[in-house]
Amino acid sequence: MSKKILVADDEPNIVISLEYLLKREGYTVLLARDGMEALERIARERPDLVLLDVMMPHKSGFEVCQAVRANEDLQATKILMLTAKGRDTDVAKGTALGADDYMTKPFSTRELVEKVAKLLGCLP
Repeated sequence: MSKKILVADDEPNIVISLEYLLKREGYTVLLARDGMEALERIARERPDLVLLDVMMPHKSGFEVCQAVRANEDLQATKILMLTAKGRDTDVAKGTALGADDYMTKPFSTRELVEKVAKLLGCLP
């Protein structure tokens, strides 16, 4: 059974490219276009990993990350913050809220694929 990844981003071009890239790698891909939808899909679908943008409508990625980490049932969900907000304070905030890793846009697709595989335990 393939690992399930939720892409939570409000930028259509990013969503399309990530969906294509991750499906090509053999993952099942779910989509959310805002923070509220992301929280609902995480609770309902239980993805193995969430690629989470910070700047989204309705709830920020930071708020989503905090809510997931506060829910005991979702503790196993891995979170990779994938955002244009790359200042040291943003990275520190994402990490403090419980993100497993943090990448800034623009990003290398090869590096993203490696980080995803590592977070999902598919790499040594």
